[in-house]
Amino acid sequence: MANALRATHPLDDWKHALAALTWSIDGLAVKPEELVSAVDLRIDPAGPGSAAVEHALGSALPVKPNTWTSTREGQIVWLGPDEWLVTSKVFRPHELEGSLVRVVSAHGGAAVDVSAQRTGIRVSGGQARELLSFGCSLDLRPAAFPKGSSAQTSIGQAGVLILALGDGDDFRLFVRPSFAGYLADWLLDTAEELRTTE
Repeated sequence: MANALRATHPLDDWKHALAALTWSIDGLAVKPEELVSAVDLRIDPAGPGSAAVEHALGSALPVKPNTWTSTREGQIVWLGPDEWLVTSKVFRPHELEGSLVRVVSAHGGAAVDVSAQRTGIRVSGGQARELLSFGCSLDLRPAAFPKGSSAQTSIGQAGVLILALGDGDDFRLFVRPSFAGYLADWLLDTAEELRTTE
């Protein structure tokens, strides 16, 4: 009987270095996040399918561009006028996909498991915004990028989906697994700039 495969986090080899970074720089915490289930959802936000999704997830789809909302088990992130990323910490990928397919298929929508497409990194603390500003062209000040904001952008040379989680300096970066190591190295290297300005 074959052993069951265990999911390996794309940043397993960087966990210790990122933890050391967190301990060595005041006001900065960088850590890989647990893997989550994720589904790309397409539905007409003005149609009845939107209300059905809201009922299923316990939260309305965010219709304002570049925003996200919380659900009972995760988040809904606006990606486009009729597209969202739905995440869950509770349901397995096939469960989340299956439940959303059942909801939206009757309304001309689609739901596809994309759990393997993104890895999360949490960057928080008083120096988080300054660290990210070295490689991100967005204005991440709370006045311009408050809690509930999201954007598809680049940090260094990696494409990311960035979410503002708090009123201060608390960000979630979703990056493709193939770029996760690059982004971790970029964060580690760039953090050295913070040491020289302390």
